[in-house]
Formats: sequence, C-alpha cells, structure tokens
Amino acid sequence: MQEDCPPIRGIPFVAPPQQENPLPRTSISTKRYSLTPELVTGNELIDSEHTQLFEAINALLDACASGRGRDSLRDTAEFLSDYVAKHFGDEEQLQKQYHYPHYDAHRTFHVNYKKQIRDAADAIKRAGGTMENLQRLNQLVNVLINHIRREDKRLASFIRENT
Repeated sequence: MQEDCPPIRGIPFVAPPQQENPLPRTSISTKRYSLTPELVTGNELIDSEHTQLFEAINALLDACASGRGRDSLRDTAEFLSDYVAKHFGDEEQLQKQYHYPHYDAHRTFHVNYKKQIRDAADAIKRAGGTMENLQRLNQLVNVLINHIRREDKRLASFIRENT
C-alpha cells in the first residue's frame, strides 16, 4: 500500500492499491478536527477563525481518505498560509487593544510560524505533495493546534478578564 497523506495524530491515511478495474473508493474513517472544549477560547473572532482552519484541514483529510489528498494539498497549504497571516494579524490587533502583557513573545511566535508555513506552501508549489512536504505540513498544523490550546486560550482569558 502507498500512503496518500502522513499520519495525523497517529492515524495513518492509506490509499488502496490501484487495480486494473478499480472499484469505487469507499471512505476511510478519519478523525476530524473540531473546536473541542480544550480548544475553544471563548473569543468569537478567534474561535470563528479557528473553525475555518479546521474546515480546511478536514477537507484535506477527506481528500486523503478518498485518495485525492495530493490534489488538495497545494490549495490547502496556500489557504493555511493565508489564514495564519490574517488570523495572526487579528490576534495581534486584539493584543494591542487590550495591552496584552505577552504580546512580544506571542508576536515572535507568529512571525516565525508565518515564515515556516509560507516556506512549506512554497515547497509544495515547487515539488508538489511529496511525503516530506505532507509530513512538514502535518507538523506545522500540530504546532498551530498546540498554540491554540495554550497561547490563544491564555490570550482570550486575558481579554475576558480585562473587558
């Protein structure tokens, strides 16, 4: 079997082997990303933008499960790169507005992450959906989810306490 996409949270996505007369593909069960209680920040803007992120990732997972992951990767990588630039800008505006004490560290993460996701999107444009590029994109998504879980929740809590 040949992998279409790297594992997400330890769940492998494997396409069935190609046959001369292939049968219609059936959907492979995948774990979907959603705003679980541990990821909900309680800030409407931040949570709505996180929902857009998860929708894009889930679309990629659906494509992987149906054997179309490599076709969707380029668009998804570009969306994620654009998404983080917009989303991080929105977060930074909130941080400035509420005089967030961790602004500098949060912004430093944003600057570095935007470069990493842009570099990953550019690599996908150049070389396509190689396993290396898929794995790198997967790593970056996991880093962003951990950032949401810790830093974005801390930011939203600060905003609630200072409103």
